[in-house]
Amino acid sequence: QQQQQQQLAQQAWQARQAWQLRSSSLGRRGIAAAGGPQGPVPAAPGKQWRADHGPEIQADEVYEVPSTGPRPLASRPQQEFQQQQEQQLAESSQPGGGRRYEPAHKALANASDLQLFLQSETCRDYIAFVLALNQAVTGRKLSDLGQNPSPAVLRMVATLDVLASWVDEIPPEQQSLRYGNPAFRTWFARLTEQASSLLESMLLPQHHPAIVELTGYFVDSFGNATRIDYGTGHETTFCAFLYCLSRLGVFSEADYGCVVSLVFNKYLNLMRRIQTTYWLEPAGSHGVWGLDDYNFLPFIWGSAQLINHPLIRPKSIHNPDILEEFADEYLYLGCITFVKQVKKGPLQETSPMLCDISHVPHWAKVNSGMIKMYQAEVLSKFPIMQHFLFGSIIPFQRPSTPASAAAQQ
Repeated sequence: QQQQQQQLAQQAWQARQAWQLRSSSLGRRGIAAAGGPQGPVPAAPGKQWRADHGPEIQADEVYEVPSTGPRPLASRPQQEFQQQQEQQLAESSQPGGGRRYEPAHKALANASDLQLFLQSETCRDYIAFVLALNQAVTGRKLSDLGQNPSPAVLRMVATLDVLASWVDEIPPEQQSLRYGNPAFRTWFARLTEQASSLLESMLLPQHHPAIVELTGYFVDSFGNATRIDYGTGHETTFCAFLYCLSRLGVFSEADYGCVVSLVFNKYLNLMRRIQTTYWLEPAGSHGVWGLDDYNFLPFIWGSAQLINHPLIRPKSIHNPDILEEFADEYLYLGCITFVKQVKKGPLQETSPMLCDISHVPHWAKVNSGMIKMYQAEVLSKFPIMQHFLFGSIIPFQRPSTPASAAAQQ
């Protein structure tokens, strides 16, 4: 038994090494080979799921990551990472100096702006953060990842618990329509009103100057009160919020496993409760041919958790016993369980893409495909990314024209 465990550990190490090699070229033209060519699995009309690198898509839809681009945060030397955090903390703590925080705002006004963002260092660093979290959870279940959380993680979890308690205090209104319960606007109004105080209780005093900028990300992570909807754009904003906290030094690389297993998982369960209580409309959903009406990131990190699992295969999502026993330990299986709860009918009818992906033989290929699909179907879609927020922590700068350069001089 000990020999078998050592063999599994060796396989996990080899998989992580292979993943690090692939991460340097993820997204190149959207269909860069992450393994040997595999036969396509039937998926949505007009697109096919490639078992080794996601859906076949047009090259101009995908953010290109140059092979010489920045390394994922997790692969940077620890000393370099710590120096960066110490420098940022020192700047933010200087009275009247250092970084000048500003309210987060929208900056992508058209498709050209989106292309500039996709080619920017800001986008590369955000994707590197997603990949670093992906690496932190590879081959590990949630209960193992959530051990020894830092005080910052515990304060974040406590803040999300407060938001969950508001759902009990604000019941849905009686109405004939299934979607869009107006009581969500009451919940959201309380969130907007108390966001600053919640962040003050969550952050240490040296990080309080950043609250003016963090508030926009925090509030926008929980849906839209006007449309009463929620989707992958709001989920991406929450990930951007976590990225901001990491850039500020609130979370360290040692916290990344807990960030996914405790913070993001708590957020995911909170949003599921809000969705089933107030029945938020899916924002930007592809309908039956989409991956999921509301979420994407748990499929990325959840598939990473299952890499090299000795028992669970992609096809195991059709096994009710597997789902019942492991849904609380693996994000991917939890997503499948939730889909089956809220959608009536066989999975092949309600979520055909998930069924198509279940034919892929290995979780490593599912994970690689999910990462590229996230770049293509979320980060590269203007209807989603037009609502993305920028500031001093996540900057967006248009290239200066000769006229603007002369004016600045």
